[in-house]
Amino acid sequence: MTNTKKTPISADPATWSPETQLVHGGVLRSQFGETSEALFLTQGFVYNSAEQAEARFKNEDPGFQYSRFGNPTVAMFEERIRLLEGAEVARATATGMAAVTAGLLSFLKAGDHIVAARAMFGSCRYIVETLCPRFGIAMTLIDGRDIENWKAAVKPNTKAFFFETPANPTLDLVDIGAVTALAKTHGITTVVDNVFATPMLQRPLAHGADVVVYSATKHIDGQGRCLGGAVLCTEKFLTDHLQDFIRQTGPSLSPFNAWVMLKGLETLPIRVKAQSASAAFIADGLATLKGISRVIYCGRADHPQAALAKKQMTGGGQMIAFEIEGGKDAAFRLQNALKIIKISNNLGDSKSIITHPPTTTHYRIGPEARAELGITDGMLRLSVGLENEQDLLADLDAAVKAARG
Repeated sequence: MTNTKKTPISADPATWSPETQLVHGGVLRSQFGETSEALFLTQGFVYNSAEQAEARFKNEDPGFQYSRFGNPTVAMFEERIRLLEGAEVARATATGMAAVTAGLLSFLKAGDHIVAARAMFGSCRYIVETLCPRFGIAMTLIDGRDIENWKAAVKPNTKAFFFETPANPTLDLVDIGAVTALAKTHGITTVVDNVFATPMLQRPLAHGADVVVYSATKHIDGQGRCLGGAVLCTEKFLTDHLQDFIRQTGPSLSPFNAWVMLKGLETLPIRVKAQSASAAFIADGLATLKGISRVIYCGRADHPQAALAKKQMTGGGQMIAFEIEGGKDAAFRLQNALKIIKISNNLGDSKSIITHPPTTTHYRIGPEARAELGITDGMLRLSVGLENEQDLLADLDAAVKAARG
């Protein structure tokens, strides 16, 4: 017999399940009592008096001043993702790269040193490898899979650890707990890019991270509509570093994009669950196809770090990397033969998307860096969407055969 006993529900959204938080969390209703979140397309806000304006700018009166600093629609998005992540605070940004840049440059300064896992998105690598040194911030890139490499890279002036896990596109993992524990012993701030796992499958803050960044453009929007990003951190980090950086440099998320992201968050749990199930099925299917030399998926037992994936992730995710024999030519033939899966450098969409990292997302890091990371000319990155999994595998099967000639 089904247990129908009801447990009283708390009024505190922090106690709700993620699915409920992502539908109801952070809502600010206007005097009209709208069901859907309101879209506040305004640059500025009116004060009741000159005294209130002064108090608002002195942070003595709560409220909004200017949409570059804060906006009701953006605030709803920030609160909703804060609840999901379990963070003290969240700040939205115009893009994922704006989130990465703000998360790092808001507190680093000339004379500091950053250690980063070398397996990362090409633009993230630019921030660490090219932009930081321009401002006198030294950097060291390491193989982040081995904790001993992190230990060896620490210097007296090391102020930040930065990594993606799983990494783009190789799906390398970093042991979040081990690296953050090391960081805390040295007073180092750990910044984690959690875009591939999404907050549905991995919570870096729960493993000791100080700052988490997202490209909301990916799974959070989930339907290829808008750009956006988010930084999640402590109140202290916000007050000491992030708030002024965002306020003065202006990487603000537009209210319209925030509204779209709010709608995306409502369906994030069911999308991630369905896409992860399909990805697991497709990864297993790809591994059986002639001409596919390697399949990398966090949910497979043959992933080089399968034990770590189970330890810090609750699912294998939606991303697959695989290699086809025949290098670039075969990879191009495979992409061009696809009927359902689209060629695009985006990911996390409801549509399945494939890209060739050596000629797109990781082209600018150069052949030597790609070889160091294991990004071969035959590697392809697949973001699994919401289409029928059998249709997707049939599409890939036919394309692999076409690529083999």
